[in-house]
Amino acid sequence: MRRGMWADDLSAITAISRDAVVRTAELERLGIAKGTISARCGERGPWQRILPGVVLLHDGPPTTLQRNLAALEYGGPDSMLSGHAALTALGYSRSASRNDVLLLVPPVCHRRDWAYVKVERTWRMPTPVRRGLLRLAPPERSLLDAARRTLLPDRCRALLADGIQRGDVTVDDLARELASGSHRGSHVPRAVLRELSEDAHSVAEVHARMLYGSSDLPPLQQGVDVLSATGQWLARPEGWLDDVALAWELDSPRYHFSPELHEATIIRRARMQREGIVVVSHSPEQISAAPATVLADLRAARSLAASRPRPSVFAVTGHTQRSPGLPAGFGGGDGAEPMSQQSNRTV
Repeated sequence: MRRGMWADDLSAITAISRDAVVRTAELERLGIAKGTISARCGERGPWQRILPGVVLLHDGPPTTLQRNLAALEYGGPDSMLSGHAALTALGYSRSASRNDVLLLVPPVCHRRDWAYVKVERTWRMPTPVRRGLLRLAPPERSLLDAARRTLLPDRCRALLADGIQRGDVTVDDLARELASGSHRGSHVPRAVLRELSEDAHSVAEVHARMLYGSSDLPPLQQGVDVLSATGQWLARPEGWLDDVALAWELDSPRYHFSPELHEATIIRRARMQREGIVVVSHSPEQISAAPATVLADLRAARSLAASRPRPSVFAVTGHTQRSPGLPAGFGGGDGAEPMSQQSNRTV
């Protein structure tokens, strides 16, 4: 296209952009002069320069996608998003409110932090995951990059627990990634991973254990598999009172990522109840907002369980290996069952 003719064919500009994001060099190759680009990105122009060398083809606020695309154009063809920006694109709701964009670039790429973009040069460039127009670091790298920048243990714990609960990563995946990466900022995620590896697999479960420990109720067994009288696997609840056959489960709509998984939870609880087990469940919100009510519910449930003959069920530890990707104790007792029962595994 000859210089100046682009104004008669604005569709050509749109065609070379990605969601209205385009590099200045691409505009110049289209025949648009540098001065014209600068003028159109000026105070009264219809475009804006969102990052050095990157133009947004409108003058309104950029969308999250446009900000991410601009960061990738700024970083070059080998760059990728990581941290909270990548996690948001992968569907992690806890990361959606973050405004900064972490950009991984090869060590030979001499980019620096600019505006909302935080640049990290690294020799450990992973194979990117594609989500639409975006190049993303894989979940284990994105989670750890975000965790290294998180100072509060509870937030770090919730972040990593999300990845495990979704099945995107295992504790071992995260531990390997942490060991392979920079030691900078690793203190908090290292402590959290140590805790997760000891079967405290979510912030809610940790708080539930602390709450129960503050009560006068008898000791609660954790990490046990509950079996029927015939040896059929029934469940692995968060807590188990063996003397009265009472199961305590934690539940939350956010832990069920599909109607099928939610239905599976209902089926598992019905299976326990058919065997005569008293099942009591609470949400993480109840444990945080109404701890006295939670303990009252548990006392009442224990009294109810003690008032009937104990069913012929039993609990064992170390019964089977855990299913990969979903540690024990997640989402209401899932994560371990006999191989013969895996076709009925629930969350």
